[in-house]
Amino acid sequence: MNKIPVNSQSSRKPLIRDLYDNPMSAEAIESRSFEIIDMEVPSHGFTPDQWQVVRRMVHTTADFGLIDLIRFSPEAIESSINALKSGAKIFVDSNMIRSGLSIARLRQICSNYSPQDIVCHVADPDVASSATENGLPRSLFAVKKAQPILNGCIAAFGNAPVALMELNRMIMEEGIKPAVVIAMPVGFVHVTESKDEVMSLGVPYVAISGRRGGSPLAVSSIHALCALAIR
Repeated sequence: MNKIPVNSQSSRKPLIRDLYDNPMSAEAIESRSFEIIDMEVPSHGFTPDQWQVVRRMVHTTADFGLIDLIRFSPEAIESSINALKSGAKIFVDSNMIRSGLSIARLRQICSNYSPQDIVCHVADPDVASSATENGLPRSLFAVKKAQPILNGCIAAFGNAPVALMELNRMIMEEGIKPAVVIAMPVGFVHVTESKDEVMSLGVPYVAISGRRGGSPLAVSSIHALCALAIR
């Protein structure tokens, strides 16, 4: 007679039981995460304020390899804080960034912030039409459409290097002056070049050199700058 197999799972204790027994709030977990990052990176070449931004990005990805790729212009932190405190528009290259940014955090710095202050035109019908007619990415025409708000804005790129290149052109040819450029598009075509170009233009920037980047990193950078502005 065959024996009925014993369910080996029945004697196991689910991991969540440890959290039930020793509760930690989300805030406590985040704080502990930052402590772990600080312990694993006892020394670095960033200023204290820059490190707050870098640490938030590492926290977002659990990727310590980013540390060697993150670049700041000397005035990036101060210019970003001033822009946030003045309620500057935030141009973003994807709706993922717009969805990820916290209006509540922004309002802690400037009570006037509203969802309309986070500008993304990439899904607008006229932008899509122009892209089809010209055989170019929508992100390029989204930047063109945003031209009236780009001076003094926070411009964040986590997805579209072509959009960053168009902003670079506007800086070079039209005298556009963003308060800061968050230059973190990810990918393989035009990515490294677009970042290198913006870092050569004399505008404030926070950038990830090379191919790496992404919308979550752009969001985490802005949230870290918000934390610095609240202090």
